[in-house]
Amino acid sequence: MTSEELFSLIRGYRFGALASIGPDGSPQSALVRIAITPELEIVFNTVNTSRKYANLLARPACSFVIGGWGGSEQSVQYEGEAEELKAPLTERYQQTYFAAWPDAPKSMNWPDVAYFAVRPRWIRYSDFDLMGPQMIKLKF
Repeated sequence: MTSEELFSLIRGYRFGALASIGPDGSPQSALVRIAITPELEIVFNTVNTSRKYANLLARPACSFVIGGWGGSEQSVQYEGEAEELKAPLTERYQQTYFAAWPDAPKSMNWPDVAYFAVRPRWIRYSDFDLMGPQMIKLKF
């Protein structure tokens, strides 16, 4: 599977299960609305009062599971480094996010909204559908 094919696959999913590392080292998970860039960066927003926000600022290593829902056995395991987006980067990534989520611009007015981009370090695509297992790993 090429990076372009992986981009197309991830772009077809709307949500990802994000795991971050809590202050005591314990894992914490949340379902978030995602968008993907052609460079395979995951973009999402959250509020700065959430556990994931504090976790990602203090410990930017995180992971996602994307897919495997709706009867499909295709999924992506994704590990990366999160960065809170600040100007001038915010606008470019917001365009990607808003293209995936047309209702998202209304959240820009929230007083505590924050945007993150996660850059990939390791990705594994798995397909256990009827044709037999297939697994592909990418390291960045």
